[in-house]
Amino acid sequence: MHYVDLMSFGDCMRSLILAGGRSSRMGRDKALIEIDGEACIGRIAMALAEAGREPIRIAVAEPEDVESYGAVIDSQIEVEWVLDAEPHSGPIEALVEAFEDPLVESETIQLAPVDVPWVESSLFLSLEDALASSDTLVMPSDGVWNHPLLALVRPELVLSRLVSGDRRPLHLQFAEMPHSILLEDAEMLRNVNQPEDLE
Repeated sequence: MHYVDLMSFGDCMRSLILAGGRSSRMGRDKALIEIDGEACIGRIAMALAEAGREPIRIAVAEPEDVESYGAVIDSQIEVEWVLDAEPHSGPIEALVEAFEDPLVESETIQLAPVDVPWVESSLFLSLEDALASSDTLVMPSDGVWNHPLLALVRPELVLSRLVSGDRRPLHLQFAEMPHSILLEDAEMLRNVNQPEDLE
């Protein structure tokens, strides 16, 4: 596991796992829930790594999360950790904070939440193929719902919209940006928000 301070980040972040949520509806930390013997966050980090989206930056709410989450992520995966400036402030604030980092110059960044344990590397590869030159982002859809927190984004273009102060949900804001939609298997995109989602 590669642990670094925020000030030592390079310009090569290729994915961002948003792991600073409260997990209030689940009643326990979603990142550490095990599916087939593997913690959610470990499964997602592996899928990103298999798709070549390293280094993976993981935004967490508390310092102790680095230790507990790091313990369940494969030690061969290149991970960068960052504390949210305002814990539990939500995904929009986490994205703005990450994309405003002057050391980050990635052309694209793959987003991922901690609660999609059935996601596979093939999704991230397909999103990369589906991103058109005119797109600000491409996000997967199960045919009913779009999944903005699994979008592949061009950070500079997304940031220019998010810094306006608009705090409407991301699915609304992303839908107004130049984007493509990738239809994917609903099972792969299924997230776990509450205990019954694990049944």
